[in-house]
Amino acid sequence: MHEGYLLPMRTATFANGDPMPLLGLGTWKSAPGEVGAAVREAIRLGYRHIDCASVYANEPEVGAAIRGAIDAGEVIREELWITSKLWCNAHGRDNVEPALRRTLQDLGLEWLDLYLIHWPVPIKPGLAFPTSGDDLLQPEQVPLGSTWEGMEAALEAGLTRHIGVSNFSSHKLHQLLAHCRIRPELNQVERHPLLQQPTLVADCAAEGVHITAYSPLGSQDRPAALKAAGEPVLLENPVIGAIAAEHGCSPAQVLIGWQLQSGISAIPKSVSPVRLQENLAAAAITLTPADLERIAALDQQLRLVDGSFWLLEGSPWTLQTLWDEA
Repeated sequence: MHEGYLLPMRTATFANGDPMPLLGLGTWKSAPGEVGAAVREAIRLGYRHIDCASVYANEPEVGAAIRGAIDAGEVIREELWITSKLWCNAHGRDNVEPALRRTLQDLGLEWLDLYLIHWPVPIKPGLAFPTSGDDLLQPEQVPLGSTWEGMEAALEAGLTRHIGVSNFSSHKLHQLLAHCRIRPELNQVERHPLLQQPTLVADCAAEGVHITAYSPLGSQDRPAALKAAGEPVLLENPVIGAIAAEHGCSPAQVLIGWQLQSGISAIPKSVSPVRLQENLAAAAITLTPADLERIAALDQQLRLVDGSFWLLEGSPWTLQTLWDEA
């Protein structure tokens, strides 16, 4: 193991034996000019799991930092777990491989460890984001099964070692499992004490699908357009604060430790060296059964990233059809 690996990292083991570190570095919202330094510092500190996506528009800088760490002998490629995601404008069997090859080119890598369908929402090719309902395709125009066939082909071509999904409800996951040749191995979803998703967690566990939690700290720094007025600030929750005080740690460390102790991976984002190290140290925290009960009582089924940006006038989607909730 290369210098800088400070703590034994808990891992999730995939069917072929590949270990994925439970704690990763998220790169959503990390600005150009900052994200590269954050990735390089994270690797130096001991992070080995980096979560990316083409739509974050920072993969070239992330890739340069990864390659810089490899070239400097700080890490070897095989020690890293790199995840990226297929954006909504590249759904459909024949679009997956070209999109993945662009991501590999941007990252400067020969393969990914994990490639995910970012959202189960197809939009017109060539668009980054829809500006009207007409920009969203009807789900039956580009069925998820077709996109998944492209994911399977990318895996078989050796472009990624594992494939999975993101923002999939239990219903959509079961639909995919019923018809796929190669099973998705991971579902990346929003999860934190205000949105604990116990049914989805249990369903994924029963199917052998690992869960990665995004926005584990509440994503307070996400764009204002994605925030609701008066929404709670998770890092300021008094119960989380009290548990942190009892353990002599930060609220962020409680929130990360809660995920890891549940066997769920987490990808908090930070560009601060101090916060990067603090988040990494959360792996050493052990919450008591009483702590876990107090956190369980916080669940409000509150989505902070609820997908409402897909609900433009004329969109084929509603929150009910997106999440398959009554």
